[in-house]
Amino acid sequence: MPEPAPPPHPSRDELTRIARRAIDWGAEYLAGLESRPVQTPARPGDLLARLPASPPEATPGDINAEWDAIFRDLDELIAPSLTHWQSPSFFAFFPCNHSAPGIVAEVLSAMLNVNGMSWSTAPGVTELEIRMLDWMGEALALPACFRSDAPGGGGVIQSTASDATLVALVAARHRARRLHPDDDTIDSKLCVYTSTQAHSSVVKAAMVAGLVRAPDDTLRLRLIETDSTLAMDPDALGASIRADLDAGLVPAFVCATLGTTSSGAIDPLEAVAGACDGCAPRPWLHVDAAWAGAALICPELRAALGDGLDRADSLCINPHKWLLTNFDCDLMWTRASSDLVGALSITPEYLRHESQDCGAVDYRDWQIPLGRRFRALKLWLVMRRYGIEGLRAHIRSHVRWAAEFESWVREDDRFEISAPRSLSLVCLRLGAGDGATRALLERMNASGEVYLSHTTLPGAPGDERFVIRVAIGATQTERVHVERLWGLLRAEAGRVLGSAP
Repeated sequence: MPEPAPPPHPSRDELTRIARRAIDWGAEYLAGLESRPVQTPARPGDLLARLPASPPEATPGDINAEWDAIFRDLDELIAPSLTHWQSPSFFAFFPCNHSAPGIVAEVLSAMLNVNGMSWSTAPGVTELEIRMLDWMGEALALPACFRSDAPGGGGVIQSTASDATLVALVAARHRARRLHPDDDTIDSKLCVYTSTQAHSSVVKAAMVAGLVRAPDDTLRLRLIETDSTLAMDPDALGASIRADLDAGLVPAFVCATLGTTSSGAIDPLEAVAGACDGCAPRPWLHVDAAWAGAALICPELRAALGDGLDRADSLCINPHKWLLTNFDCDLMWTRASSDLVGALSITPEYLRHESQDCGAVDYRDWQIPLGRRFRALKLWLVMRRYGIEGLRAHIRSHVRWAAEFESWVREDDRFEISAPRSLSLVCLRLGAGDGATRALLERMNASGEVYLSHTTLPGAPGDERFVIRVAIGATQTERVHVERLWGLLRAEAGRVLGSAP
């Protein structure tokens, strides 16, 4: 019996034709986003009910007809089931930026399809990434201790800030073990500290690392109270660290936030670092600047983020949030790479190569998974297309429009600002209370014309206020979209409150 033939792969002509069709489809999709409801009206199970329950068995006999069917399904099934993050009227969560050079880089990366797990498997992937982290460090005016040529310094691209936090935490645990070599019970003594307003990924990282059993396990997890601006209270942090030291525990990891998710609060990093100084050995200080860190590219905005980055052991910023670089791309820097690599390095024989003896960087030792994508290509193309000034203009426009939007809210006595504006994030609510504010949000999102998200923020002791977040930052957003958002808010508030807008 003859051997079965391998499946027919697309020819160069077919690849070219279909890739062009995909680019045309995507360009048309982006151009038509304003005509689509920002948040899909789909209900759970809608798409599942329209998808075949089993996969196709045979290769299609008519390849061209199958491609026609695929693009028809994109139009009729997939696109209508999406919430459109690239809509200029997407103001929910934080932005998820993209750009033409970022899209092209993703296409090129997919075509190259290399695995940059080590220098030997992809020298160009590794060395372009090293250079891009130094480029971005210079653009953001980061301390020299994070550069690749600084002792212990260097950067790496993680997928998200959640991964960066987990990597920093396991590096902190490794450092604690290294500094307490004779204590077999050290892991049971390690304590983690972050603010009550910090991202949930900090607690999740502690769970994954085995230091916390569940989100409500406070045996060795300390959620530090905040001040009137919702930033971490360094005095409360210091008191918590001292109490744990007195109890024979080991403060191991502190995560400060520059730009909390709920309100954009900026933890006072210099004071937080000072609170850590009273502990010997000092806990690892990680800075989650996933969103707000992008603003460091603008010299006039750096003061708003405060001092103290030179005191941090690690730092992460997401260009995929606010620097025109397609998801996913998290930049993580450290000044203590030996602890990071010490925590994550494992080299079976099949991963050994001669370049390891020459000081080559193997980025597999800087992250949780082994394999890694060619993400640096996105940064390279974005930086070359826009330059630092182009990225600054992108950030500045959103901050300027947010300041205008805040002034409009303050002029309408039906509304109140719920927290200090942070860069391009404005938190607001109706003075009529939680019920009215919740109804306003539901009406806004049901309209399909915009998409907003919510949070709760502390008010009086024991009181959590329902708040609407307006995060300005989508790639295609312009001032006219912010104006239209405000018009819709005013009109819907009038309907909720039963009065004219």
